[in-house]
Amino acid sequence: MTAVVGRFAPSPSGALHIGSLVAALSSFLQARAQGGRWLLRMDDLDTPRVEPGAAARILDALRFFQLEWDDEVLYQDGRRPAYRLAIERLKHAGLAFDCGCTRREARSGRVGIEGPIYPGTCRAGLPAGRHARSVRFRVGGQLVRVADAVQGIYEQRLDRDIGDFVIRRADGIVAYQLATVLDDAYQGVTEVVRGADLLSSTPRQIALQHALGVDTPRYAHVPVVVDPAGEKLGKSTGAIPLRPEKPGAQLTRCLVWLGQRPPETLWDASARRVLNWGVDNWSLDRVPKTLETKA
Repeated sequence: MTAVVGRFAPSPSGALHIGSLVAALSSFLQARAQGGRWLLRMDDLDTPRVEPGAAARILDALRFFQLEWDDEVLYQDGRRPAYRLAIERLKHAGLAFDCGCTRREARSGRVGIEGPIYPGTCRAGLPAGRHARSVRFRVGGQLVRVADAVQGIYEQRLDRDIGDFVIRRADGIVAYQLATVLDDAYQGVTEVVRGADLLSSTPRQIALQHALGVDTPRYAHVPVVVDPAGEKLGKSTGAIPLRPEKPGAQLTRCLVWLGQRPPETLWDASARRVLNWGVDNWSLDRVPKTLETKA
């Protein structure tokens, strides 16, 4: 039987917030409840968005909530050579191509599920007078199916719904879709538990996994916590910040949002006691099968 390996991969663009704590807790409990390992990765490739000191504050916050990870923290910034090699492999295999389009030109196609679809201008080679700006993954017409452990079956036909997507941006930064696939494979991740706002990214990641010949982990997308107006509770809203007291109560609130039905006694318990209860009683089947849950 394959050993279970989970992971949490925050972006150090700000402090850990309550929405991130829900994602961290759910991935932690899914791994620990199966006797597995839980890894931590800093998605720090998008350097313009990285906030100085944010990574250290995230680590401190996880320690405060007793969310202890295995092994050393993996920083994506140190993985750039692996990303470059993978891009060259995909280009050599005809599965990726250089694109010379500006952002405006790339968004001139018909509308898909996440906005305008790339019109295919550079698919057969760079037009005369153009130079490479970004690199795109060449999608096919097959249906990509995600058997999500929480949300159920989710499907996309990438050519119709997404189009040829960027794997290296015009500024040279490797895109999230490729980096997360390579890093999950490198770390041997078997379980990806994360917010449902990333569900629509999963078919792209599965297509990349197939192209690169790496395993597809089991996916579970938990509801994103939103405020009464439907706004995601995140760094931008600043809503319901983490408090420097009562970590057990904050973890218990996360368990409620995740449908786990914690006993009333946990509201006054320590973080360690809440986590022990969570590991003993965790069930993905009880997580709400919705994309969002109200705070």
